[in-house]
Amino acid sequence: MESGPTDVVHGHHKGHRQPKGKSSLRPAAEVAATLPADSAFRTFALQDEILAAIADLGFTTPTPVQMECLPHALAGKDIAGRAQTGTGKTAAFLIGVLHRFLADGGDRKSPNPMALVMAPTRELAIQIGEDAEALAKYTSLRKLVVYGGMDYQKQKDNLDSGIDLLIATPGRLLDYLRSRSNLLSEVSILIIDEADRMLDMGFIPDMRRIIGRTPPPAKRQTLLYSATLTPAILRLAESWTRDPVTVEIAVDQVVAEEVNQVLYSVVARNKLALLLWLLNHQCGERVLIFCNRRIECDKLAEKLLRYGVMCEVMSGDVPQKKRMRVLEDFKAAKLRVIVATDVAGRGIHVDNISHVINYDLPYEPDDYVHRIGRTGRAGAQGKAIGFACEEGSFVLPDIEEYIGERLECVQPEPDMLILPPKPDKPAAVFKSHTKPNRSGGRSSGGPRRSGGRGGPRRRS
Repeated sequence: MESGPTDVVHGHHKGHRQPKGKSSLRPAAEVAATLPADSAFRTFALQDEILAAIADLGFTTPTPVQMECLPHALAGKDIAGRAQTGTGKTAAFLIGVLHRFLADGGDRKSPNPMALVMAPTRELAIQIGEDAEALAKYTSLRKLVVYGGMDYQKQKDNLDSGIDLLIATPGRLLDYLRSRSNLLSEVSILIIDEADRMLDMGFIPDMRRIIGRTPPPAKRQTLLYSATLTPAILRLAESWTRDPVTVEIAVDQVVAEEVNQVLYSVVARNKLALLLWLLNHQCGERVLIFCNRRIECDKLAEKLLRYGVMCEVMSGDVPQKKRMRVLEDFKAAKLRVIVATDVAGRGIHVDNISHVINYDLPYEPDDYVHRIGRTGRAGAQGKAIGFACEEGSFVLPDIEEYIGERLECVQPEPDMLILPPKPDKPAAVFKSHTKPNRSGGRSSGGPRRSGGRGGPRRRS
């Protein structure tokens, strides 16, 4: 079972006790009965409300991470899990929350949440909210996503009206805790998603303050998920959990079979021509292009617009409301091309992305895997294209070692390196959102320091 659909309302607050449109829904038991009798989901003794949502989503077979984690989660055990993005871990922990909510009566009166999900980025928090919306369809679970960049007072009003499930980024949640210190006093389930990213982005001090406001480990269930279980992550798990079950989902192939990788050997000055040729001759209706720095995203988007390619930028400098609009247009196929940085790209969970293009090869091998994992999802075929230029060639050995395979570079045909004529009118006027830095230049979000992931990169 992969993540929920991408066209549901993303985690907006439901202040009423009955879900919107519940009166028009078929009875949960009736819908649950449509799930095949031999579905492995039935072995978990889940309530009809959950089985009905699973049936509506069209899933019958749990993913490996769900098969491993759900028995422990439903039994109330703490978990330290290693699982990559796209493995179905979000549904695994949300099902556990819903199971507890329904087992306790499914009609809480308290204004404080019983479950808290912490995510490192706004985009991931929104995606979790979307999945919760789909899975809680037949329940009265009150849920809310809070994150920076959106109306503070509106989110606070929704928070004050009472919720059951709170999904949050660290910075914004700390803001609310300053005025409502008992907000997390009833949290019985704490979920920390992408703990490795929390560590990378400098959120651990904030997380310690937040977790300190929840009941102690003996009085709550804690589920910690990370793409890697490094010694640093295991130390965090030890301090935040109690006798956790360690679940490690073996990754036979770091890169999914559905992703066809192609690497072009091209000098930097010819990258734009090659990209335009690919967009004009090969790429489908949804194309995600990655650059390493925010300013490079802006420069590339401006060039593409001059050549008639309608595109938008997704980076940390783009206002949140615009990023949400861009993402919705991308999902609805109203926008074909997005140029993104890694931080923003981690929130793009969209089915049917035909091509991911690494205009710049990333500095970190795991970022390469994450980038190309945006395509070839849910069993669909996808293509990952990389440009190995003078700079990019230096990171190839690390990427190849990480994914466990050699990437053969191919030479583009001569006609692929000829710039097409510019149209009489550009696709749009480009407006950069990159913020000036203190020295008067532009912020770059440049390479991390060698020897590790570099300094904190806080975002909320």
